[in-house]
Amino acid sequence: MNQLSPADYLVFVLYFLIVAGYGYYVYRRKKAKVSNAKDFFLAEGSLTWWAIGASLIASNISAEHFIGMSGSGFALGLAISTYEWMAAATLIIVAVFFIPLYLKNKIYTMPQFLSMRYDERVSSIMAVFWLLVYVFVNLTSIIYLGAIAINAISGIRFELCAAGLIAFSLLVTLGGMKVIAYTDVIQVIVLIVGGLITTYLALTLLSEKSGMGSDVLSGFSILQNKASSHFHMIFDKGHPYYKDLPGLSVLVGGMWINNLNYWGCNQYIVQRALGADLKTARQGILFAAFLKLLIPLIAVIPGIAMYVLHQQGLFQNEMQNEVGILKPDHAYPTLMNLLPAGLKGIAFAALTAAVVASLAGKANSISTIFSLDIFKKYFDPHASEKKIVWIGRWAIIVAMIVAGLVAPALRTLDQAYQFIQEYVGFISPGVLAIFLMGFFWKKTTSAAALAGTLLTIPVSTLLKFLPSMTHGVFPDYPFLDRMSITFVFIIGVMIAISLMKPDAHKPSLLVEIDPKMFRVSKGFAVGAIIIVGLLTALYIYFW
Repeated sequence: MNQLSPADYLVFVLYFLIVAGYGYYVYRRKKAKVSNAKDFFLAEGSLTWWAIGASLIASNISAEHFIGMSGSGFALGLAISTYEWMAAATLIIVAVFFIPLYLKNKIYTMPQFLSMRYDERVSSIMAVFWLLVYVFVNLTSIIYLGAIAINAISGIRFELCAAGLIAFSLLVTLGGMKVIAYTDVIQVIVLIVGGLITTYLALTLLSEKSGMGSDVLSGFSILQNKASSHFHMIFDKGHPYYKDLPGLSVLVGGMWINNLNYWGCNQYIVQRALGADLKTARQGILFAAFLKLLIPLIAVIPGIAMYVLHQQGLFQNEMQNEVGILKPDHAYPTLMNLLPAGLKGIAFAALTAAVVASLAGKANSISTIFSLDIFKKYFDPHASEKKIVWIGRWAIIVAMIVAGLVAPALRTLDQAYQFIQEYVGFISPGVLAIFLMGFFWKKTTSAAALAGTLLTIPVSTLLKFLPSMTHGVFPDYPFLDRMSITFVFIIGVMIAISLMKPDAHKPSLLVEIDPKMFRVSKGFAVGAIIIVGLLTALYIYFW
């Protein structure tokens, strides 16, 4: 029955009061600084390594993981975990090479870097691109997935669920980055505990239905036996979901472009580390990498468990929409409805925590880019710190309302997680190309960067739709391969333009690089080796 008990509501209200109360405490403790723009957007110099790591994960993990990734687990299996496990490796690269460059050059926003390294044209175009993607892809998909999950669990109307999520998120976001980051610590604890409870339920239920008693290990063994096709990380070309995860491209191709762009060139991710010193930032990122290894356990395994249960004839109606079509994204909400009173409230709070934390992080970054890179630059260059913070708060409110109005349009999606990855991937190749070339090749010109900026969406769009337009004459590449092709093409164009018409760069326009800043501590090196070793073992075992 899709209904929360009084005990569930009590648990949820307790969670809400703890988050709101702690957020208010953090806000009041630093209220004197709230009119300072850098403190509002970056929590400059005040975040600990564990707050940075927790906030990174809380901003990243949202409804698209609990709902979307479980749905992909139901449909295609453990292979969807490659987004999480490859992200752990990517975070190490970002900590070693990207973060030192940002901190050394005092970068606070991604458009600021583009303005400093190239020119205002590149910076402004990318600022607009980022705002559009953050609002119309990221915020809308998170609100949509969170609302359908809460609707499935509680029976509350979709529109009211969406409005509640927006209101809760605004409460956290309007306090600034410091409030977001420190409340994220609570959010991460709740989402991991709640996620593990749901995974435990899924595995014990599977064990019970197979006559093995309530045993988690037996449930996992049954899972591997009954859904052996769902435990392969690398798909061959004959696999029905090869286009979603095209073979070795998940290890050596487009997955790296996707992850390096997301974790290294993404305002709402990088922003967590920009206000800290290098050592603290690296420790926080390494902590986040360890947490990423856990995510498939709480997001993918429940989806595979629901696949096995569905194959055994259970939950047939629950896994269908109102017109009888199988919807993989119903897997996680269906499992949550099986939890007993109280525990269901914890899982409900975990899901809400994931949604709210992610919405808050993305909204804060929208606010940062709009306030610092658009409003202050083009509308009021002499705006006071207090006014910038005020504009930032209004940008958050407007972005949330717009995303909430657009969110219902996503109801036709099958696997929302794949939708997010594909359409964010339209700009990822160009963004990563202009950042990497700007970092590591001094001859890269502003004209080349502008060409890369303007080409990424048209080239990605052409590669996607040309096969249907030519009736199959042009190859229909998987979207991760399209990202690789677009990336290589843009790099080639940028090199050619830079060599044909070199810029007379001023020293101030070049990124300062000191090789010493790429050195890491022994502790970081040991942690990185452990993560890489675990990833290698996982891929070998589940190949």
